[in-house]
Amino acid sequence: QVQLVESGGGLVQAGGSLRLSCAASGRTISSYDMGWFRQAPGAEREFVVGTRRSGGVVYGADSEKGRFTISRDNAKNTVYLQMNNLKPEDTAVYYCTAKTYSSWSSPDYWGQGTQVTVSS
Repeated sequence: QVQLVESGGGLVQAGGSLRLSCAASGRTISSYDMGWFRQAPGAEREFVVGTRRSGGVVYGADSEKGRFTISRDNAKNTVYLQMNNLKPEDTAVYYCTAKTYSSWSSPDYWGQGTQVTVSS
């Protein structure tokens, strides 16, 4: 079992950048496909982006391509989400996830989330 702890959220102006981190413990992230979800107020959680343990990246929607970049550092057992050119509609709680053989929409493990607020 893996435990996930997100950090790096905060308040940023539109057009700004943030880098979220997800520190894993219990097991190495090299055993998992790692992903990021977000949940905006009044909305359902949505899959943002994921990185396969075998390599490769999957985006949930085209709107994040070119703005959001996921990366993993297996040596540090940490996953990152670099978010650039942030928009007010990116405001949400961002969750780190880990999965083995389930679909991207149904990961096995979740972090507690970190709040990202983008002001206009």
